[in-house]
Amino acid sequence: MYGAEVLQIPTREINKILSTAMDVLRRPARKSRMERIKNEHIKEIMGVKEKPDIVDIIERERLQWYGHVKRMQEERLPKLTFKNLASYM
Repeated sequence: MYGAEVLQIPTREINKILSTAMDVLRRPARKSRMERIKNEHIKEIMGVKEKPDIVDIIERERLQWYGHVKRMQEERLPKLTFKNLASYM
């Protein structure tokens, strides 16, 4: 997700993202929610059990972006913006 590292994602939206990701996995596995199969089992069937979910990927990208901004020169616009936003919180 391009640009997701700077977005603040509410918990409700995170739940929607995770449920949509599971729906995407259930369809090719041909397992409906009516069958009441656990998400972990669906991930095993599709071979993605050990892979990070989309929320973990966004969090990793967010931390990488934060490190990038921290290493920037002081006069760069992203660093100035970040400092100003942090002072309001």
